[in-house]
Amino acid sequence: MADAFKFELVSPERLLVSEDVLEVVVPGQEGYFTVLSRHAPVMATLQPGVVEVKNAAGNMERYCVFGGFIDIVPDSCTLLAESAVNVKDIDAADVAQRIQHAREDLADAKGDEAVTKAQMYLDQLTTLQAAVIPA
Repeated sequence: MADAFKFELVSPERLLVSEDVLEVVVPGQEGYFTVLSRHAPVMATLQPGVVEVKNAAGNMERYCVFGGFIDIVPDSCTLLAESAVNVKDIDAADVAQRIQHAREDLADAKGDEAVTKAQMYLDQLTTLQAAVIPA
């Protein structure tokens, strides 16, 4: 059985999770990756996506994050999200509003780099919407 490690998920609004966990799957900028006990030290940026947390009892919780970064050391992991909410508490209207704002940002973007960044964020949000909001 895998060893547990300390995990904290923090948003500007509140501390969402602070417990011993067995595994955390996060949406890194380069793709999803899994954090286990004794993971090599890493600091990575996050893209919007779903964080899956398997607690020490083996129960899985899912959290929607909208960017941020994660700091991993061998005995703990801290995820600082720009915004985060438990998937069970997702407000479809909030996600739709974020998508609308992202579309407006894309329409207003000037230059190739700004357009690419805005399009990538919009794509991430729409993928997230499909993943967590029932049709």
